[in-house]
Amino acid sequence: MTRSDAGVADAELSVVAPVHNESENIGPLLQRLLPVLEHCAPSFEVIFVDDGSTDDTLDVLRAAHEKDPRVRALSLSRNFGKEVAIAAGLDHARGAAAIIMDADLQHPPEAIKTFVGLWRDGYKNVFGQRTDRGADSRLRRMLTQRFYRLFGSVGETSLPEGAGDFRLLDAKAVAALRTMREHARFSKGLYAWIGFKSIGVPFEVEARAHGSSKFSYLKLTNFALDGLMSFSTMPLKVWSYIGVATSVLALALATFYLTRTLIFGVDVPGYASLIVSITFFAGIQLLSLGIIGEYIGRIFAEVKRRPLYLIEERIGIAPFLQDEQLPRPNRDRT
Repeated sequence: MTRSDAGVADAELSVVAPVHNESENIGPLLQRLLPVLEHCAPSFEVIFVDDGSTDDTLDVLRAAHEKDPRVRALSLSRNFGKEVAIAAGLDHARGAAAIIMDADLQHPPEAIKTFVGLWRDGYKNVFGQRTDRGADSRLRRMLTQRFYRLFGSVGETSLPEGAGDFRLLDAKAVAALRTMREHARFSKGLYAWIGFKSIGVPFEVEARAHGSSKFSYLKLTNFALDGLMSFSTMPLKVWSYIGVATSVLALALATFYLTRTLIFGVDVPGYASLIVSITFFAGIQLLSLGIIGEYIGRIFAEVKRRPLYLIEERIGIAPFLQDEQLPRPNRDRT
């Protein structure tokens, strides 16, 4: 492993690309990306963040660094997820601007020229906007649309339509993101929350070069929950409204039955309606407790203050000064 830090401090552009089992895509990506960067900036670095790959991704990255020292990499100790891998890359980006992109070539490197041009015009948050979702299944497109409509209705910040991780961030925006260390990360919301002068650049999503998406529907569901609960307390408020409505309904029914009993006398209560009502309200209570539990679970994860990620290996990236000053275990035996 080499540790070359030359050129990092004065790099104009830093490209951050999280990878997980993407060994087949790294070569094709660099073939298209490096000429674009050479055209856009006098100095740059490409930081791959290996998020616990189980294939030969790390070997490919070592070879790429040996061939071109501007290609660097971090290897995380395990799979922390794409959102955390992006945060790790931004933590180590030293350019005047950072570009975040996927390594599967669905984000066209050629669009970076437009990003850089707008950045030099004064924009600090230049994001790519997908013009279509033809690469996604019909079900995934439908669920994505529903989620963003819901987020737009209850979220504390609005998300630009079609915006994703593919974007350029000025060093000021990157510095703002570095201060946000929450573990349940929804980066699209964080990009919008920090503000700064922003503009969208439409682009067409290309077909994935090799491999398949690592996001299952379960992961996407958890990701959606992280987004909603990180930027909205509406799920908690909803149950307050439901509780009030249920109490009003119960009071109205009690008044109705009391009045009917006073007028017509006592009738025999129905067993079926009793069981149905008990089951229904028990389900409501459990569902509300589950939502409260989701929020409490996220609070529990945050108060433990564990680091966002752990680095197993650095390729071409020197440790931070504070990393060097961390206490080391005492190996002396007395």
